[in-house]
Amino acid sequence: MWKNSSLRCLLALAILCLRSLIYSQEIGSLGDPQNLKCVTHNLQKMLCTWDVSSRGRRGQTDFCYTTNDLTPQVCFKTKERRVEIPIPESSITVTIKSSGTATKEFVIHQKDISFVPITPHILSLMPDFPTSTLNLKWSDNGSVFPYGLDALWQIQILRKEPMEVVTQVTYYSKLTHEDVILSWNWTSDMPLECTSHYVKIRCYINATQFVGSKDWSDWSPTEVIPGKDTEPGESGVFPLDPVVAVGSDLTFCCVHEEDQRITNMTYGSKSYTMMQLSSRSHAIRVLNANVSNSSGTNVVCRLENAWEGSVVFVGYAPDTPQNLSCETPNFLIIKCTWKPGRPSGLYGERRTKYSLFERTSGRNVSCEVSGLNKDHVCDFPVLPAQKTYDFILGVSNPIGQAKSSLLVDITQRVHPKTPEKLTVTENNSTSIQLRWFINGSFAEIRLLCQLEISSSHSERKLNVSTPGRKSSTYTAQVNELHPHTKYQFRVRCSDADHFWRWSDWSRGVEQTTSEAPPARGPDIWRERSPSGENVIVFWKPLSPSESNGIIVSHEVSCYLLDMLLEHKVVLEPSNSTEIKLGKSDCVISVVARNNAGSSPPSRITSVELPSDNVTTDQAVAVGNGINISWDSYPNMTCGYIVKWCHSSGSEPCSVDWQKFPSNTTSVVIKSALFKPGVRYNFSLYGCKSMGYQLLKNVTGYMKELPPKTAPNFIVEETSSDSILVKWEDIPIEECRGFFKRISSFLCKGEKDALKPRLSESGNPELKVNNITDLTKKSMKILDLQGKTSYQLELQAYTAGGLSPPNSLYVVTKEDSVGLIIAILIPVAVVVLLGVLASIFCYRKREWIKETFYPEIPNPENSKALQFQRNICEGNKTLKTLEMNPCTPNSVEVVETQSTAPKIEDTEMMSPAAETTVPEDGSESEMENHVVVSYCPPIIEEEISNPPTDEPGGSSQVVYIDIQSMYQPQIKPEEEPEIDLVTTAGYKPQMQLSISALKIEGHSPVEEELDKTAGYRPQANTNAWNMGTPDSPGSVESNNENASFGSPCSINSRQFLLPPKDDEDSPKPINTAWSFTHFFQNKPND
Repeated sequence: MWKNSSLRCLLALAILCLRSLIYSQEIGSLGDPQNLKCVTHNLQKMLCTWDVSSRGRRGQTDFCYTTNDLTPQVCFKTKERRVEIPIPESSITVTIKSSGTATKEFVIHQKDISFVPITPHILSLMPDFPTSTLNLKWSDNGSVFPYGLDALWQIQILRKEPMEVVTQVTYYSKLTHEDVILSWNWTSDMPLECTSHYVKIRCYINATQFVGSKDWSDWSPTEVIPGKDTEPGESGVFPLDPVVAVGSDLTFCCVHEEDQRITNMTYGSKSYTMMQLSSRSHAIRVLNANVSNSSGTNVVCRLENAWEGSVVFVGYAPDTPQNLSCETPNFLIIKCTWKPGRPSGLYGERRTKYSLFERTSGRNVSCEVSGLNKDHVCDFPVLPAQKTYDFILGVSNPIGQAKSSLLVDITQRVHPKTPEKLTVTENNSTSIQLRWFINGSFAEIRLLCQLEISSSHSERKLNVSTPGRKSSTYTAQVNELHPHTKYQFRVRCSDADHFWRWSDWSRGVEQTTSEAPPARGPDIWRERSPSGENVIVFWKPLSPSESNGIIVSHEVSCYLLDMLLEHKVVLEPSNSTEIKLGKSDCVISVVARNNAGSSPPSRITSVELPSDNVTTDQAVAVGNGINISWDSYPNMTCGYIVKWCHSSGSEPCSVDWQKFPSNTTSVVIKSALFKPGVRYNFSLYGCKSMGYQLLKNVTGYMKELPPKTAPNFIVEETSSDSILVKWEDIPIEECRGFFKRISSFLCKGEKDALKPRLSESGNPELKVNNITDLTKKSMKILDLQGKTSYQLELQAYTAGGLSPPNSLYVVTKEDSVGLIIAILIPVAVVVLLGVLASIFCYRKREWIKETFYPEIPNPENSKALQFQRNICEGNKTLKTLEMNPCTPNSVEVVETQSTAPKIEDTEMMSPAAETTVPEDGSESEMENHVVVSYCPPIIEEEISNPPTDEPGGSSQVVYIDIQSMYQPQIKPEEEPEIDLVTTAGYKPQMQLSISALKIEGHSPVEEELDKTAGYRPQANTNAWNMGTPDSPGSVESNNENASFGSPCSINSRQFLLPPKDDEDSPKPINTAWSFTHFFQNKPND
């Protein structure tokens, strides 16, 4: 705080100076009037108030006022600081002098005056707990105002203990010079029992002529409707058993004790969230309630150790009654009916209730109705001497109410009751009398009664007018009835002068009239028997309207010029008889008889006129009948007769006929006996005065159907390319129509194969033939293949469709000519090819022989195999070459060389030859060897200009057993390090030098390696060229013993000798095959 004491002293001094100044000002204004305000509550007087200083002395105050219209000043004394003075028209001057010496003058204008209505006072606040409605009443205090004004009343509704504003509404009214009690209703969305509701009100008066300020009045004292939660010991669910409209939003509250706790609240089967209203009240809100069942919907409040509940009934307000109608059945009561409309969904004591109020008499009748969505009925008594009634039908239930009105004159709304006790009194076969009774007083009107007369073949109505009586019996006569006919009778009645409605039909009664003689004779026809000796008479039974009773017999008579030839009585039910006439004719008469008498006779002559050129035509079906037409015959004077019967069947022909006038040329015959697919034969007769003449025959079907079966057929002839098919006629019973064509279908197929109908197969190879000439019974099918299986189907066609197929399988015969041709052509081709091959082989015989069968010399005749005896004796193991295909002998080829051999390419030497060389190096004369000449062939090369001056060496081939020769020639000490077995094998010839051929330069090891050398093919083809077969020599050197090469390996035991040409003229030969040789002839060809 302050640490400096001097500063604190200065602050205290300033405060003292300020208080001194304020006190001096108060002393100067002591007791001065101030804050003058004027307020009016009734627009006639105003209440002015002012203030004085708080320290002013209280005492009397002089109050004076005067207006500006020079009226004298009015003064009076008052101890209060408020006075009531008139409201000036424009302004007023007020002088106020207090008890002291202070005097203050004020000028008040009208605009400075405030208009505040008197605070309203609530007269009553009444609750209606079942509907949660508050009724508020108050007085408008209109008598205090000089003229009528518009008033606005602001009403505020508060709820719960904190007094929360629920709603605030404005109510409008018109003030008069009298006090009027105003009333206002408000329905709460929450039951009034749930919590306390508060109401207060204030007013605003719209005084348009008042120029001052206008304000709302003060709020009236608050009125309260306490809730059940404020009453000790009260508990339960509210509202209790309410009835509400469908779609309503509902609020239910549970009031409980202070120390109890709510678990939950449910509406129906659904639990809802609770909201707290007070410490003892909780509520739930249900939106858009649906229709409840007849027992209502349960609302349950579950507490910790108890539960409370209520039942709500949700339904509809009643609809306005529809089609209200009132009528009298007997002039004793008035019966009113209406349609109730939609069901309300409320039952029991909450159901919809009706009342019928008649305004003319003021009489009200409560209506007891039952049933839903049906016409409701309410009876009202007929009042004496009153004909016109003005009805109001009221309908109400706990949700709402409606009404409907009707003005009716009962003399024009008569609806008699159902006639009773209808009886029949018979008079004769064509008329009867009816009697019935009607309960009611109809003395003032005439009755119109309608009789219904019906039988098995007719129905008609008869209207009868009769004066009305009181509870009386009425009668009527019915004529023009048919004899022996069973009738049913009914009656109903209405007002004859003012028709309104027919009564209900009475109970029906039956009555059969008595018999009478038949009205006419039967329709008759006759036919001659096949023998021509007798006449068969036919007649048709009379209809019930013609027989007038039960026909018991027919009398048949035959007259010839009024002379009775024969008379017969034929009992029922026969409708024909036979009369013996021989060759004569007569007039036949037929009479029908019943219990009441006989009919007029029917006559016909037995004469049948001869006919020429009678044709048979086909009829055309029309609808359910058969159309028959013919040309007009002018000489037919008494009409035409068409007779028919079935064309087939085991039973006798049932004859029927119809008669037509002479101007008829076309008719449609209809009969209940006609059946589809059945052929009927018609005969047209013309009637002349002398007799009847057959004009034409007609066959027809009422409706054509597909044939039952196809024609049975067989294959009569079969060839390699055609078949002949024959078929039979279909029986008439199975035709079921007129044939249009017969169709055949032919296709390849095996008998056991499952295939669809050929006509439905869609096979592109299908052959179809249609036979429209129905007189043909056979057909030949051509262009078939021999020895082939075919499936053949036949179908018949009518206007009704195709018949089922009839099929069989047929195999065509084998084609012999084709078989012969098929054999001859390959044979001829083979022969031709053989001839051509023979010619070719003959021309190419040499080439073929050389190519495929080369000339092989006989080894036995070979000089090379003629070994010297000393060689064979020296080594007994040596043998001549044996031509054994299984174990060939080994041979050694030894070439004799000239003294100075010159080898250009390659030399192949036998190891055995080297062993024959003496150790001293001298040449051996090879006396023990057999030398043969060998000429190797030349492959695709020819020697051009060989040198003629070079001597040719001779090649000598020595055939010895190589294995036997090797064994003794090898010394063990000469091959200590060489394994001959391992070094033996295939060794191709190399390009050896001449020095390599010298025996002196060979070491023993090399000699042994040469002995074991493998296959050495010829590498230099030039060595194959030779001058003579006996002396092959090199073309490039003078060496007589040049190497000639061999196609065999040196280790081989077999060799191939080349072909040898004429020894006298040696020439180079190329044994290799060439494609050009195939077409080239030998020079000697």
